[in-house]
Amino acid sequence: MSKHDSDYYRTLILRTIGNFLIFSSLFMIGKTFYQPIREEVRYFINERAKKEYIVALSQEEGKLLIERDFSPSVQGGSLKKLKDEQSVEVMVPVDPEYSLVIPKIGANAPVIPNVNAADREEYLEALKSGVAHAQGTAFPGEGGHMFLFAHSTDSLWNVGTYNAVFYLLYKLEEGDEINLFYEGQRYIYRVTGKQIIDPSEVEYLTRKTDKEFLTLQTCWPPGTTLKRQLVFAERVSDL
Repeated sequence: MSKHDSDYYRTLILRTIGNFLIFSSLFMIGKTFYQPIREEVRYFINERAKKEYIVALSQEEGKLLIERDFSPSVQGGSLKKLKDEQSVEVMVPVDPEYSLVIPKIGANAPVIPNVNAADREEYLEALKSGVAHAQGTAFPGEGGHMFLFAHSTDSLWNVGTYNAVFYLLYKLEEGDEINLFYEGQRYIYRVTGKQIIDPSEVEYLTRKTDKEFLTLQTCWPPGTTLKRQLVFAERVSDL
């Protein structure tokens, strides 16, 4: 083999390895940030389109609510109401036996009950398919403190492994609605506040309350285990 041929093949091999490394890096970056970016883009588009979500136990119930609230036959109805109706989507719980629905951020996920928050293997497995309900905390309707957590990860590279239901949790503000469906019953909560804490502050998991109180937790910033984002809510009614 001539020196020219040798240099050619060496260059070809190096170029092939370089391209492989570039595409592998792009794949890993895409895998890591696909879900967070997708959720942010979806929220941005919905906000610009003034999209609204109506929560209902069934599509039929949702359609009746849309007709009641957006139909031009309602007093004061107009072309604007017709336009608004096109920006309304019905959110039906994925599992009426136990689900979490947050209309502001379009979150709709099953809740896995009685997950041991101290067992890393158990809760990471649960978080692949839904929101985890911390073992030992109350259930909807029991009048105590409920603790639900999701979007947890052990490293930046695994952020895309877990479901994206809580990626936008930080956008919730006081007064926003949170729905829990449990055993076919709908329970409505309103956000009362939020806080970022250190992972060592576990007292929030076992807090006592004289009212039905809900705590939602996720990792903060997304894809890290540096801090915890907590959202607090109190029950206002059930349907």
